[in-house]
Amino acid sequence: MESVLDLLRQLVASPWVYLLIFGLTAVDAFFPAVPGEAAVITAAVLATGGNPDLVGVIVAAALGAGAGDHVSYAIGRGGGATRLARFPADSRRRASSEWARRALHERGGLILTTARYVPGGRTAVTLTMGAVRYPLRSFLLFDAIAAVSWALYCTLLGYFGGLAFERDPVKGILAGVGLSLAVTLLLESARWLRHRRRHATSRR
Repeated sequence: MESVLDLLRQLVASPWVYLLIFGLTAVDAFFPAVPGEAAVITAAVLATGGNPDLVGVIVAAALGAGAGDHVSYAIGRGGGATRLARFPADSRRRASSEWARRALHERGGLILTTARYVPGGRTAVTLTMGAVRYPLRSFLLFDAIAAVSWALYCTLLGYFGGLAFERDPVKGILAGVGLSLAVTLLLESARWLRHRRRHATSRR
């Protein structure tokens, strides 16, 4: 474990760490299997030791998240969301696409700020916004708010986790990631309950 931690410290001491954070958060925006959030939290935990720079982590994460969202938006404009609609009605991808359409209709661009914290949700929303030709200028504004707030959330979560476990950074990383997963689970549960209530009401 110590050797892994040493390797992480060597990595975050390099200026290339900001490019790595940018790349991971960008790809994570349209391919959620990439651990962009965990990478930001890990870098922020180690930032309590002076490297990397905390502001640099926030900027790299926000820019990466925004860039990835725009790639997803562009894919949607090119027909990506239409392909999602062809999945079986009971598939998770189809459900995510339909949820994104309803949420966009109900809350407009503000849905980007909450979808950022839902795994796969941000991808479904940005794809859908591209597919329905949501105005690019408005998308840019709402996405900037979403990306910056998400970057601040992940970075501060990791940073305070690092301060709480200053003598054991691994515990700080696990605490930060654990809290992030707890918030995500809470949001997913709320969304599932809301969907269930809506479905029960429509059947009456």
